[in-house]
Amino acid sequence: MNQGFIDPDVLLSLGAVDGLGRIEAGDGGELRLGAMATHRAVERAPATAAWPVLRRAFSLVASPRVRNVATVGGVLADADYASDPPAVLSALGARAVLRSASGEREVGIGELIRGYYETCIAPDELLVEVRVPPQPEAAVYRKFRSRSCEDRPCVAVAAVRDGDALRVVVGAVAETPQHFPDVCALGAGRAAEIGAAYGERIEPIADARGSAAYRRRVTAVEVRRAVEAVA
Repeated sequence: MNQGFIDPDVLLSLGAVDGLGRIEAGDGGELRLGAMATHRAVERAPATAAWPVLRRAFSLVASPRVRNVATVGGVLADADYASDPPAVLSALGARAVLRSASGEREVGIGELIRGYYETCIAPDELLVEVRVPPQPEAAVYRKFRSRSCEDRPCVAVAAVRDGDALRVVVGAVAETPQHFPDVCALGAGRAAEIGAAYGERIEPIADARGSAAYRRRVTAVEVRRAVEAVA
């Protein structure tokens, strides 16, 4: 609104809606994050202790001032490519819960975010919760900043390993988080090859944080390091 991209006639506050700010461990060991839960709450809540990679990712967002007001639902519904949480939530297999008067549905982060500031949320739906599966055997989040310690990521890499299954998601380089299952199928023992393949496959943008060519080089290195860490 400050930049003039939208000019709404009406604003709704969700602050008083009961339950939207909760953070709790649900049935089956999954984590349930209310859409109005702040980044700072995710970073510090006792219920997130079993998800250290999630705590780390949210703790690296901007500054405490920002994390005290930015919300889990907000960062996903905004679909800003240069954000930390989407990559790690996608790598963990998290699902967004969308609710309307006609019912409720769950969508993966890859399905939720369709492009720059574009999601699959229907006009009559509200993102009410994010459900995160149990912490995998090994997980890491790497954030590469090209300017300052409080900057948005130039490249964000989340890697998750459960047994022989590997999932690597790269964020902040394109309009949606990037994941290549066929490359991950090479296995965690081939980190250098996986890193090189991700660097070749992604179609990165160029912005104030780095050129497309620079992002390719950084992606290859950060993916390799992330896979080595979970291996």
